[in-house]
Amino acid sequence: MEKIPSQDITPPPVGHHTPGESSTQEMYAKRRHIYVREIKGLFQKVRRSANWALMLVFFLLPWINWGDRPAIWFDLPGREFHILAATFYPQEFVLLSWLLIICAFGLFFITVFAGRVWCGYTCPQSVWTFLFIWLEHRIEGSRNQRIKLDKQPVTVDKVWRKGAKHMAWLLIALATGITFVGYFTPIRELVMALPTLEAHGWSYFWVGFFLVFTYLNAGWLREQVCIYMCPYARFQSVMFDRDTLIVSYDETRGEPRGRRKKSLNHEQAREAGFGDCIDCELCVQVCPTGIDIRDGLQYECITCAACIDACDSVMDKMGYPRGLIRYTTENALEGKKSHLLRPRLLGYFAALVIMIGAFAWAVNDRTPLNFEAERERTQLYQMTRDGQVSNVYNLTIRNLDHQDHTYQLSVTGLPNLTLDNTSVSVPAGESRTQIVTVIAAPETLTQPSHPITFMLQAQHNEKIRQERETRFLGDIRR
Repeated sequence: MEKIPSQDITPPPVGHHTPGESSTQEMYAKRRHIYVREIKGLFQKVRRSANWALMLVFFLLPWINWGDRPAIWFDLPGREFHILAATFYPQEFVLLSWLLIICAFGLFFITVFAGRVWCGYTCPQSVWTFLFIWLEHRIEGSRNQRIKLDKQPVTVDKVWRKGAKHMAWLLIALATGITFVGYFTPIRELVMALPTLEAHGWSYFWVGFFLVFTYLNAGWLREQVCIYMCPYARFQSVMFDRDTLIVSYDETRGEPRGRRKKSLNHEQAREAGFGDCIDCELCVQVCPTGIDIRDGLQYECITCAACIDACDSVMDKMGYPRGLIRYTTENALEGKKSHLLRPRLLGYFAALVIMIGAFAWAVNDRTPLNFEAERERTQLYQMTRDGQVSNVYNLTIRNLDHQDHTYQLSVTGLPNLTLDNTSVSVPAGESRTQIVTVIAAPETLTQPSHPITFMLQAQHNEKIRQERETRFLGDIRR
């Protein structure tokens, strides 16, 4: 499938590259600060709603209890991972791997369908960066006011506004760090222990770690994380094709761009040789990564659609049709037919549906019991006083349920096998190691090694049972 080309455009400080202008890019170019302009519009309402909803979920979940414990609690010391009513254990990490694979395929599917909408609407880096920018707007003022503030000498007003902004950023970063650690330590105990210096040392370390990096990434680095540090920006173009829905500038309709009197209506502007783009550069000023979407598809674009809302607002003021910058495909821009249903997209969708279904079945069908049987390796077999053959086995039993269980143990595979111990009790969430001896009559052994099967069955619950196959060794010589 043909892929669409992307361009590497170094973000300009304020303006944009003139079409056809050659430029050189230094390997270690000095960063140009981006003053993001606030814009309103349909897509920004969607993005802000998604951002606030995600932050609300992140900050509130650790405070919600499920019975006598947090609803979401990754108890590392106890090696238990509680998610609502379910409790998972390290032995079930294959489910976590499975879930991560599902997330990866979901990201592939979304990217093939609609580009980097994950980055623009739900990525934590974008969510927290937009929150920090929103606070910056509230405290320091509009884009022009912030530029003017940075250029003016140190004054009481400047120090107050800068100090208030950074204090707000630090408070949000602190809340982020505490909340993140609250997923691993009950947050009610954590917030009480932190100020009294009674919390565990690792709690202080991780709270400080996330405080620092949230403050740096969302407050200072911002677009640098998306452009230089995020690997997704580098391999996204591999998943794009000419039918991928992306934010694009309609060059055919917009060029030749140029400023004109507002009194010119759409038809008069066309007759005067103007395209629809009035070269206001508003699309550049609202871009969080500082690119000019009119330069074409660029890997720096996070598909937040701020430029769409900005351009639509200008088109409304000029009385021009909306959509000069819009979500569209490369084929649509060239006047060709776009194909929504295409093999790669359908393949990702089918794989995603199958994996989600299999994962849901595996979680629903999981047995809250882990059972391993291993034959004692220090000796092959023993002969009892009455001439019977015995093998010793180490059984490891993990009760993954929320309640204590007593299990009945049985063994099959040879006639008249006997066990020296047929019952074991294991408290909820704990493990027990049991040594058992299996005895067989020598006349039943027709070969040096026979397969046998241990079966562990919980009393009062027929659904909780597991089987493990192992080998029984003996001497067949008479």
